[in-house]
Amino acid sequence: MTLIEKLIDGGWLKSPKIIEAFREIKRVDFLPKYMAGLAEINEALPIGRGQTISQPLVVAFMMEKLQPEEGDKVLDIGSGSGWTTAILAHLVGKTGKVIALEIIPELKEFGEKNVAKYSFINRGIVEFICADGSLGCPDITSRPEFVEGFDKILASAAGNSLPKKWKEQLKIGGKIVTPLKSSIWVFEKNPPAGGKDGFRETEYPGFAFVPLITGK
Repeated sequence: MTLIEKLIDGGWLKSPKIIEAFREIKRVDFLPKYMAGLAEINEALPIGRGQTISQPLVVAFMMEKLQPEEGDKVLDIGSGSGWTTAILAHLVGKTGKVIALEIIPELKEFGEKNVAKYSFINRGIVEFICADGSLGCPDITSRPEFVEGFDKILASAAGNSLPKKWKEQLKIGGKIVTPLKSSIWVFEKNPPAGGKDGFRETEYPGFAFVPLITGK
């Protein structure tokens, strides 16, 4: 049984479009070459500078909660190896956009090189920026295409609280999926049923992540 089949069998991968993305975007393409033989292992793996490529089970869970759609504009924070960035790019398609933020220059270059294997950058679907992800997209206010904010925000490293900038840069009706401490949280902005401070919050405990590196 392949890794993807195990994730489906375990109930982690459910949506046909997300399953297709996992099949099309090969994890092995986002690992250092000497680790290629470990691509099918359902574990987080080191990619250098104390960072990891996330455990496939966790990526599957977060994608299912985020539910990226064709045409979505997505902010991918802590893009690292670029694996989640490429999965997001596949899901949003040619009418969507993924901004990938990575604070470590070497990892930004590593992820960018990996994602380029799939032509998402050449087609204008993905853009990489080396920046402090806790501050969101650094020049969002000057970009007409993001005037309403991002449809979705995904973070792959854990902070202690939800950054104010992420809330501000999310459009009405948008969704954030992020780890905070040892839980994965889903924040929905101004949902129909209402929520705390304009956000509906849902916590899923029992996970582990590397900490979100900030410029502070």
